[in-house]
Amino acid sequence: MPTAFTTPTALTSAELRDAPVRWPRPSAWDAPLAWEPATVAEAAAQLHLLTVGDLMAHLPRDTGEGRTIAELQPEEVATVVVEVRSITSRPVRRRGMKPLVEATVADETGIMAATFFNQPWLARAYPPGTRLMLAGKFQGRNRFRVNAHARTEDGVGAADAAGVAQYPATKGISTTQILAMAQLHRGAVADAVDPLPARMRAEEALPDAVAAYTAAHFGDREAGRHRLAFDELLLDQVVQLRLREERRGSDAAPALTGPHELTAHWRAELLPFTPTGDQLHAMEELDEDLALERPMQRLLMGEVGSGKTVVALHAMLRAVEHGHQAALMAPTEVLAEQHFQTLTKLLPGFADAGLLGASAPARGALLTGSVTGVRRRELLERLRSGELDLLVGTHALIEDPVVFASLGVVVVDEQHRFGVRQRAALDAKAPAGRVPHVLHMTATPIPRTLRLAGFGALDVTTLRELPGGRKPIVTHVAETERERERAYERIREELRAGRQAFVVCPLVSDSEAVQARAATAEFERLRTGELRDFRVELLHGQMRPADKAAVMERFAAREADVLVATTVIEVGIDVPNATVMLVEDADRYGLSQLHQLRGRIGRGGHASVCLLFGPKASRRLRALAEHTDGFALAELDLELRGEGELTGTRQSGLARFRFARLPDDAELLARAHARAGTLLAEDPELALPEHGLLRDALLRLEAAAVVA
Repeated sequence: MPTAFTTPTALTSAELRDAPVRWPRPSAWDAPLAWEPATVAEAAAQLHLLTVGDLMAHLPRDTGEGRTIAELQPEEVATVVVEVRSITSRPVRRRGMKPLVEATVADETGIMAATFFNQPWLARAYPPGTRLMLAGKFQGRNRFRVNAHARTEDGVGAADAAGVAQYPATKGISTTQILAMAQLHRGAVADAVDPLPARMRAEEALPDAVAAYTAAHFGDREAGRHRLAFDELLLDQVVQLRLREERRGSDAAPALTGPHELTAHWRAELLPFTPTGDQLHAMEELDEDLALERPMQRLLMGEVGSGKTVVALHAMLRAVEHGHQAALMAPTEVLAEQHFQTLTKLLPGFADAGLLGASAPARGALLTGSVTGVRRRELLERLRSGELDLLVGTHALIEDPVVFASLGVVVVDEQHRFGVRQRAALDAKAPAGRVPHVLHMTATPIPRTLRLAGFGALDVTTLRELPGGRKPIVTHVAETERERERAYERIREELRAGRQAFVVCPLVSDSEAVQARAATAEFERLRTGELRDFRVELLHGQMRPADKAAVMERFAAREADVLVATTVIEVGIDVPNATVMLVEDADRYGLSQLHQLRGRIGRGGHASVCLLFGPKASRRLRALAEHTDGFALAELDLELRGEGELTGTRQSGLARFRFARLPDDAELLARAHARAGTLLAEDPELALPEHGLLRDALLRLEAAAVVA
């Protein structure tokens, strides 16, 4: 029977002081698993089920239907634990039929015939007396067709099969085989090392590790998983908080204190609008960070169109007015070019052949892979000499020939699209012995759960307030041909009124494998069909950078009416005259991505409309039509898609969780975050004896991360 799942009682301080520390030692937990045959062993290796410890960390997902023979109903899919009474193998002469193995099996409630197909060797592998766990369908007339099977230990009976664990499996190994192996090594759970000190377990009302693993596999599975998830989240938060402190204690950044002449002049005289309250508050938070020698590590996130670039420019100008340089790195050339164009609007009157003019309050340039030859050499020389104050670009900024005179502030846009090494390479552009202040930006509002899990090492600033004068975007979901005809008429109405439109497609070109509209085909169809009276342009990521830039320049200058594009326009595109967007196959996108796409319209003072073509039954599309709050949509997107897809990369720290389930474990994550903060405040190095096993677990986690 399953081990009782109990909560420990609180210990006295004397008991805690005198309690011995149980250090890891070679044990049954480390023993290799003996999978047979070799094909099963290979499949188990793909799941990293090499040792008993690996197996115990491979938790079941849910519970299947366990039955005794007497309880089986015709056509029921179930799992039974039985003993082989007799077994034979015979060929089947009928053409196309597989070899057949028939066994007479029994449990304490009855007897039946079990049929195995195309596995004649089982007659030798399972002699009479062998105990088996069988999964399959009861066909009535006392016959059971076996789909999966495995040996199990003698002590496992009908009571243990009452709720059968369903394990994640793969081709070559079944959930039944994994379950049988877990049953076989059930006793090894006693050797599980518990990283949590007894006092912490008591304060958090958590069982010990042995009880947790036992419950997770053989008892109250959710309660067992809950305890193991806490361990996982606690270690993650310790890593996040220690990384934050390490960054704060690393090489000093330049302290940007004192005068604000340039930023004050910019805001009062040059900025073409009054900043929102959220923007002003964000600038104050940045000023506090930048005034310290401790390098700023801050995440700036906000609603679509909330003006993150204005806040970022404030930080960059703070560096310039103190004699330093600033850089803004974007993941794509289109986005980098858009940022540069935005800067020309925010710092008016300085554009000069791609460089900011000498008379401007700040001199800058755009550096991408398309900048080559003499122009590139001149730009790099001006950067090295300190003649350039601001540099906007792609990953080209981190190449070896790029040398700054004195890099003081770095802005990384859509930072999750860059690897850790790329961001570190930009940090290394600062003078020796110093690091720049870093502001990370994201156009996707991140739910608090993911901020703790993936960005816990960063301070967070949030922009929710939109600039004044903007009107809400009306969103409709459409799927019929009649609705399509009306959609094109709505686009034509906007175009005749002097506005512009986006048509977004999921593919660049037609594909036999994917049934979805392609931008190239839709461009050709629309410019000779429904939109033949208007100027239609095409934009996608496979175009040459110069061609993409030319298309965007024409669209921004109103020399084009309609832009047919892929999601290359998802972020950074700012054309206030665009008032209508049609998204093809909208159900192929995530909710946050659709919200980002929709944010390309409604940026001026005109009413705007977004038309989503897809199934009206889609929960995502209905949510987008009902909500305009990006933060609410981000929470819903997390609920619909899970934690792994929202940020999109393993480096986010989310994909590595084996036990935790976000957002379901949001409350548990908050507890782990608070506990990690308290733990590190009391014992930053985890040097106390009672924290020894926790420190070892942390070292193993960090070692595994290096290998990965």
